[in-house]
Amino acid sequence: MTIVMPLRDLGQDDLAVAGGKGANLGELLRAGLPVPDGFVVTTDAYAIVTRPIAPRISQRIAAGDGVSIRADVEAAVMPRQVSAAIAAAYAELGAGSVAVRSSATAEDLPGAAFAGQQDTYLDVTGEAAVIEAVQRCWGSLWTDRAIAYRSRIGIDEAGIMIAVVVQRMINAEVAGVMFTADPISGNRETIMIEASRGLGEAVVSGLVTPDHYALDDQGLVRSFQHGDQDRSQRLPDSVLAELARLGTTVAKHFGRPQDIEWAYADERVWLVQARPMTALPPPPLQLNARQRMLGSILLDYVPVRPYPIDMSTWVPYGPAGLMARVIGEFGFRDAYEGFLPEDEYGVVDRLVPVAPRPTLSVLLAPWRIATLARHNDPRYWTEDPRFAEFLAHVGKLGAQELTSMPWPWLKTMPRQALDSINPIGDLRIDYLPRTALSLLRLGVALRLLGRSELLADLIISHTRTADANHALEALAASARDDPRLAAAVGTLDATALAAFPEFEADFNAYLAEYGHRETVSPVLVTPPTQIEAPDTVLALIKVLAAEPPRPREDTDRALAELLKHPLLRRGRRRDLMLAWVEAARAGTAFREDSHFYFLMPLPILRRSLLEMGRRLRDVGVLDKPEDVFHLRLEELEAIDDPATVKKHDRLRADVRTRSVRREELAGVWLIDPTAVFPRRESGDAIITGTPASSGTATGPVRLIHGPAEFGLLAAGDVLVCPYTNPAWTTLFQRAAAVVVDSGGPASHAAIVAREYGIPAVMGTGTSTSILTDGQLVTVNGTTGRVTAAEGSVLRRPPARRG
Repeated sequence: MTIVMPLRDLGQDDLAVAGGKGANLGELLRAGLPVPDGFVVTTDAYAIVTRPIAPRISQRIAAGDGVSIRADVEAAVMPRQVSAAIAAAYAELGAGSVAVRSSATAEDLPGAAFAGQQDTYLDVTGEAAVIEAVQRCWGSLWTDRAIAYRSRIGIDEAGIMIAVVVQRMINAEVAGVMFTADPISGNRETIMIEASRGLGEAVVSGLVTPDHYALDDQGLVRSFQHGDQDRSQRLPDSVLAELARLGTTVAKHFGRPQDIEWAYADERVWLVQARPMTALPPPPLQLNARQRMLGSILLDYVPVRPYPIDMSTWVPYGPAGLMARVIGEFGFRDAYEGFLPEDEYGVVDRLVPVAPRPTLSVLLAPWRIATLARHNDPRYWTEDPRFAEFLAHVGKLGAQELTSMPWPWLKTMPRQALDSINPIGDLRIDYLPRTALSLLRLGVALRLLGRSELLADLIISHTRTADANHALEALAASARDDPRLAAAVGTLDATALAAFPEFEADFNAYLAEYGHRETVSPVLVTPPTQIEAPDTVLALIKVLAAEPPRPREDTDRALAELLKHPLLRRGRRRDLMLAWVEAARAGTAFREDSHFYFLMPLPILRRSLLEMGRRLRDVGVLDKPEDVFHLRLEELEAIDDPATVKKHDRLRADVRTRSVRREELAGVWLIDPTAVFPRRESGDAIITGTPASSGTATGPVRLIHGPAEFGLLAAGDVLVCPYTNPAWTTLFQRAAAVVVDSGGPASHAAIVAREYGIPAVMGTGTSTSILTDGQLVTVNGTTGRVTAAEGSVLRRPPARRG
């Protein structure tokens, strides 16, 4: 066992003995970069010292008693061989002042920078003081903050080890931190430097407000801001240029942007730490008009980061894959493909809208569209034999008992569920051409008649989404008439309905008919469907039961208004326009209803994946069934028998790595909303966006970030949300207006908002981060502007659940 090792003898492959910090610093020294000389007290030394108390540590870990573990470690007797080795290495270094830094072995995990989680001791002098500081670093592995950090990112306490780096102390004149990319915007061509007089620890710990520099990759200053220290001048340009040179060299060496601590002394720059930057946003994108349009759609459909299982199942086969297939049939490629790139860990790290590109076959598209439109009328699509076959096949798949199914058959179920959606894809290819032509024809006719503003209201049609909303209204009416039932619904606990058997039967009938619909996104398999999240449905019923429903827009009123036109008062032109409106409505209904049915295999896919996850949990490969989402379908299909897979640690390691990487990216956007929704001239508006449903309304803001918060909406609130899907549209019956970060006039939210006659502003990009709960605003759905209303807060927002 090696107790100490010189830093210069270590590199990236020595993480197990030197910890992340020690391995990185040794790598920098090997690369010829200016790192203060030093040595590492290895993990072997920690193991030797803690071996006698290992059983006690295990017991304390099980009990969650980190305080006692730290005390035990710091009080452990250090064998002579360990203390002598540390003393000899310190003497060889020059026996002067040193920095003693903790170096955990888990610091190689993506997103687990461990910044500030263990202790560092600066300006330590003397053999005894160094040995004491080393032992205190070992003990700091068990501080409350370090234990909480490891617990949050899922690191096994039993396998954690720690080394200690001892380096010659740099008595810095100026020190600080350097990021080789902009941590806010993600710009990789910007270097951010924070500097303060004296030791860099004051900057790292936040004790001072440092000077702030933004440089280009050549070290030229783009911006500068003084901190709170009395400094008469900035760092010299030569020092900034040297920092930029060193920073870009380190980032290039490690292959990713770096978080570097540096010190400047005796006219020389030193690097004292380097770690990968964590939680770094993707690089900024410059999008063209087509990409922005596509991005506005994708942000509505992908409001949360997909998992690897999403990327290998529902993303390529679900609605996005379907649309790629449809568009491909008419001569375009790259549509909805490659828009969610994955990083080296197998985790989606950004969203990049990819505009469809035409191929030579696009020249035949007009003929193909005309042919399909002539033979396939959307009014009769449910009479197509393929639709009946689809329903029968999905029903058969859904009836299979998964819990007793042998593994070889179970692992085929996801592919069977994915293959079952192909008929709906075929139907969309055949029936969408007439849908598109009908809408285009009506739009052109209205423009020629000068009545384009009626288009949105004219194409409102009866859909399965409307059926679902009507069913919810009926359930809400029952709760509205019975205070005891309303209280049971308000608990958001389906078991509370047992005391109301008739209502419970109706509620279960709703779930059986409509529960396959998504709660978060139709593009992802990982969020639960409504049948798996009955509390979400109960929250909708609770909102609706608060007061009688708002009447929907009378579509016949819009048609009557159109028919007042002098050219349409009688005769053949009037009959033709009625037929065109009916055709456009049928097309709109087909688009919505085929989406509704397309989602029917989604619960089957989820159940089969979670059953596989349950079996892998039972044999110790996963901690919980949902961890299966961190795996890809092909990885699951490669497992011959769950009972033997535990012999292979690769899957468990992949799950942990991807889980930690996702945790790192939890607060990072997939794409900067301002790239998709450029800032508009706002005047006195707080937020601007795309007009989606005309009219104005004033009310208090209610931020709803996801289905778990549905129950917070009150009648008359302005619903402000990051995205929408059909499940959200029930809320529109109570909202005064709708403001959404994503989406456009053709989104589900816009269509239903027009149906209910409430103002809607879509594609604001940042409404959920700018508007606040209770803020009184006026929403103008005609101009796309949200302005402050008189007064600022109408009422105190209720406490949020969870």
